[in-house]
Amino acid sequence: MTFSNIAPLPAGKPAASKAGRPNLTAVPKPAFTAAARTARPEAKEAAAPEARGFALYVGLDSDASELDGISLTDLVTALRTVIAERAPHAQSYASVAFAPADARGENIDLVRLALQEPGAVRDRRQARQEEERAEEAKRASAKVTIDTSRKRVEVRGENAEFTYKEFELLQALVLREGRTVSREEIIDVLWRDTTEERPHERTIDVHVRRLRQRLGEYADIVRTVRGAGYRFDRHADVRVVHAPSPSPDRV
Repeated sequence: MTFSNIAPLPAGKPAASKAGRPNLTAVPKPAFTAAARTARPEAKEAAAPEARGFALYVGLDSDASELDGISLTDLVTALRTVIAERAPHAQSYASVAFAPADARGENIDLVRLALQEPGAVRDRRQARQEEERAEEAKRASAKVTIDTSRKRVEVRGENAEFTYKEFELLQALVLREGRTVSREEIIDVLWRDTTEERPHERTIDVHVRRLRQRLGEYADIVRTVRGAGYRFDRHADVRVVHAPSPSPDRV
């Protein structure tokens, strides 16, 4: 900090002015030099991105490789040979993607997802969110919900109290949706893992009657096929939630 053109203040009392007032001497203000200012750091410009390589996803399952007459190993070897010939200084890395045999979707999409390609992960997340919204919409519009995973039935949002046998009977029909199930088959399903005495076929009619009472106005989803048995007929406002793994009695 430097000061310029500053005279020393006189010692003692200041001299009086003609009007009897003391002379006021202005206190000089400090003058800042450029060197005294704090310099702001200059913002560095972000380096422009540059291409450093590429990723090539190849979807090829065992059926397709057999049809094309080439294995994944042979294909990878051939591609790396081409890279070595055309770009000797390039680096390469190969990774094989595995997916469950029953996984749904195109091979290329499964490969991208298995290797956590950002676009594929984002697409899968969005697809799941859409599925959840659709499922929530179904749940909101359903008048009857039959949840085989939780052994639960809701009628107009209220839990319907079913006995164990009543629910097992309903589940046996639901898992065979669209076809008629005979009384004999129902007995085989409901009493196959029990030491209880095998009931008469008319016992099934009693269980069905009670089951319909629980369903109230939706009792007709359990239809009687005269001389053949019973059938589950789903309505548009009936929602069925299955267990994550197939039931052993599902056909």
